[in-house]
Amino acid sequence: MIEQDLKNADLKTLFEMVDKIGRKRYHRLTSADLEDYRKYDNWRYVQADPELGSTPISKKWVADHSTPTCPVCGDAHYLRGGKNIDHKMPRAQYPWLSMNFQNFWVICRACNLEKAEMNWYEYERHCFKNYPDRYHHILEARPQKLLLSLVNEN
Repeated sequence: MIEQDLKNADLKTLFEMVDKIGRKRYHRLTSADLEDYRKYDNWRYVQADPELGSTPISKKWVADHSTPTCPVCGDAHYLRGGKNIDHKMPRAQYPWLSMNFQNFWVICRACNLEKAEMNWYEYERHCFKNYPDRYHHILEARPQKLLLSLVNEN
């Protein structure tokens, strides 16, 4: 499939391709992939403090990449447990994307817990059903370039 076809592909088609690549890649994880997985914890936390963005660099990233309200539910973060850095493509399923900043977004803790380990396709469908008035914000956050890069990487 050529790049133009990929850009015009619907989310389901893209995710089917990415899932196929992800399963293949997951079984061939390198030591560098696992190092990136661990780097995320070092980037985000100080001395295993579970608070979001407890390192100076992650605090700055959150400040630079968040708004006063959660893009999913529209509530103020502080009303729903605070801000959380979420991986759009779950870290458990895509550990090699742990430190890919295109894969991050800031959502409230309640929405992060609700998203859990859903992949983006599942989560977008979930939001369409449960937050139809906020769905345009989810579309804006869609990791299109990240999905395309995964397909092109194979």
